[in-house]
Amino acid sequence: MFEWGVSIMPTPDQDWRNTTLGTRVRVALWLRDEVRVGNAFSKADLRAAIAGAEQVDRRMRDLRPAGWVIRTNLDKPSLWPEQLYLEKIGAPVWERTYRGAGLRQISAKTRRDVYARDQHMCRRCGVGAAEAYPDEPGSTARLTLGHVNPHAEGNTSHAEDLITECARCNELVRNLTGVQMDSAQVWERVKVLPSRQKQELLEWMTADVRPLRPVERAWGMYRQLPAALRDQMASDLRSLLES
Repeated sequence: MFEWGVSIMPTPDQDWRNTTLGTRVRVALWLRDEVRVGNAFSKADLRAAIAGAEQVDRRMRDLRPAGWVIRTNLDKPSLWPEQLYLEKIGAPVWERTYRGAGLRQISAKTRRDVYARDQHMCRRCGVGAAEAYPDEPGSTARLTLGHVNPHAEGNTSHAEDLITECARCNELVRNLTGVQMDSAQVWERVKVLPSRQKQELLEWMTADVRPLRPVERAWGMYRQLPAALRDQMASDLRSLLES
């Protein structure tokens, strides 16, 4: 199989140091020229190289649908948690013909509609925007959009193709090569539930959605507000209750 090689004397439009290039292109060129296929690197290495660029980790993940194979410790146990491994270079996104390879364009309206439909909560773990993770003190959730089914080709995304995910769940789903838990493990969790909760879970399974109480819906909407507005709303609600 033909693989794109390393440029010995990169031109400005193929130099990862060129800050006028898009972040995804710079990441791809850095991986191609500095890391190279068959080698490991860390997220810290990536962030240091592409310093000042926004969402550099996400731009790296955006290479995967374009055929790039970047392994994590979840599917390559010899790696440390912060390490990644460049196994294969996919589409040469530094070439104009391939700039959009693997990307799905999501309109602002679709993004708003999906967040509203999902009550501004991660559909996988239930965390709200900017809410602290109970098992990860000091870390707060950032909501993003994930795809219901993994994709390999870029095209338009519709609301039914998307779900709201926190960045942590989104990263896990993107990197997972198999299922997170097998059916036997899940069934063991289900069997120990009280009868009433088993019935409730069955209703959720049948509807393929977990209904939220009005207070939970309000919480999800509240969490997506900026911090200053959240503080003001908490103060207003406190005053309302005290009046």
